[in-house]
Amino acid sequence: MKTSQAVAGLRALAQDNRLAVYRLLVQAGPRGLAVGELADRLRLPGATLTNHLNILRHAGLVRDERQGRVIRCRADYGQMNALLGFLTENCCAGDAGVCAPSTACAPSSATPKPRKRSTRP
Repeated sequence: MKTSQAVAGLRALAQDNRLAVYRLLVQAGPRGLAVGELADRLRLPGATLTNHLNILRHAGLVRDERQGRVIRCRADYGQMNALLGFLTENCCAGDAGVCAPSTACAPSSATPKPRKRSTRP
């Protein structure tokens, strides 16, 4: 990743609402969320959300796809990982064990796990 790309990504995420949008998309996984769902969850006006999404798209952090009348947005995990890699490229004086993430992609303990359905009648 080039420095200019990293700076664009960091600038895009350096605003509370954009960071909240991005975090929701990361948490949603590969399926992403419809723009309407994002607006409802974050209680953002449509024009404001559109502006935030445009900035995140321009930084390469978000992709979207039209599905009929719905626009579904997704976090670009490749770009996210490239940004994280750029930030940690030469960290810890070569001792990767010091700064290695201990909970990469681990669900938050506050996130309830789906219940399994009983197979009993």
